[in-house]
Amino acid sequence: MTKRILFVCLGNICRSPAANGILEQMVSQRGLQEKIEVDSAGTYPGHRGNLPDPRMRRAALERGYNLTHRARTISEEDFYDFDMIIVMDDSNYERVSRLAPERKYLDKLYRMAEFMTDYPDYTYVPDPYYEGVEGFYLVLNMLENGCRVLLDKLESEI
Repeated sequence: MTKRILFVCLGNICRSPAANGILEQMVSQRGLQEKIEVDSAGTYPGHRGNLPDPRMRRAALERGYNLTHRARTISEEDFYDFDMIIVMDDSNYERVSRLAPERKYLDKLYRMAEFMTDYPDYTYVPDPYYEGVEGFYLVLNMLENGCRVLLDKLESEI
């Protein structure tokens, strides 16, 4: 059985496509491509069709992640299509939870911070869009930790 994971942030141009690229690479390195599928989306439609932010692409490429995902907006159908929907902050959580077709689908909704064991003081992944280059590296560090913990959990379930 394939597990389908969807990462969500505001514009789908920084945090969620980075998480998407990081987890896809980790899945590939462990040979789990047939068992785990990854995608990302945003709650704001204004960047639809765009590549990730150039600053995030540069920072990610330095670590070996080639981010080629095109931004899309999350929809109600995603609750049917994905096993886990992982949001980057509380604002994303609130917006995404309002899209759930029924309350039972909220069981699929998680915060990325739940998986970030190396960052216990963070309850969210900060948006690096208005930060300097350091913000992009911090987000990559957080996402690498969270994706590793998430993948360990998924691998133990499949």
